[in-house]
Amino acid sequence: MTLEMDAPGSDPSEGADEDGGRRERRGPEADGERRPARGRRSRAFVIAVSALLGLLAVAVLTPLTVAGRVWYQARQDERPRSDAIIVLGAAQYNGVPSPTLRWRLQHALNLYRDGVAPVIVTVGGKRPGDAYTEADSGKRWLVERGGVPADRVVSVPVGGDTLESMRAVGREYRRRGWRTGVIVTDPWHGLRSKRMAADNGIEAASSPTRSGPSVQTRETQFHYIVRETGGYLSYVLFGKSIRDPRETIKSASG
Repeated sequence: MTLEMDAPGSDPSEGADEDGGRRERRGPEADGERRPARGRRSRAFVIAVSALLGLLAVAVLTPLTVAGRVWYQARQDERPRSDAIIVLGAAQYNGVPSPTLRWRLQHALNLYRDGVAPVIVTVGGKRPGDAYTEADSGKRWLVERGGVPADRVVSVPVGGDTLESMRAVGREYRRRGWRTGVIVTDPWHGLRSKRMAADNGIEAASSPTRSGPSVQTRETQFHYIVRETGGYLSYVLFGKSIRDPRETIKSASG
């Protein structure tokens, strides 16, 4: 009688392969060799997706946040007692302020009469071929139409955009030893103009006009909010300024 016995050290779980050889069983160590590689790839994928989602969130939320700030600032009427009222320029037609500029001048005149500041600063240069600057046209209107004494209106006839104008006003402020100002412009322009004023040494508030072309319809208001959102980001990120062509192109007389 013959007894079949397993050889010492043999594993009954081992089987024969097709060639009759012994098939070695793969243990947990062999599977573990593949898991770290798969884990590393999975972590890299998660990191890449998270980074992409983070960039998308920044790209979407940043403009929305700035737009919200533009909208909020547009609804503020800040009129603290200040050294001067600063009227930002807009188009003029042969010495006659455009509707946009005229509404700004009227609002500045109201602030002056309310005692917000003892001086009004008009600012803005001229386009090629113009005989008058925006600043001088504004001063003329305030003196002749508003009855403001000429020595109470300071003309700063420099600037083709808000940044150039604020730099010029900043120099005038330093020359006169002034520190504070109330900016008069359109509502949607308040946030950007305040930031530029602060960067040029002016502690600025914003008291926007509530009348004029920029506040006529909801469509117009939406356009200006979008535009000013881009303008603010352009200035903060790249140090550049923009200007609305409708404030400089003379398509009609005011």
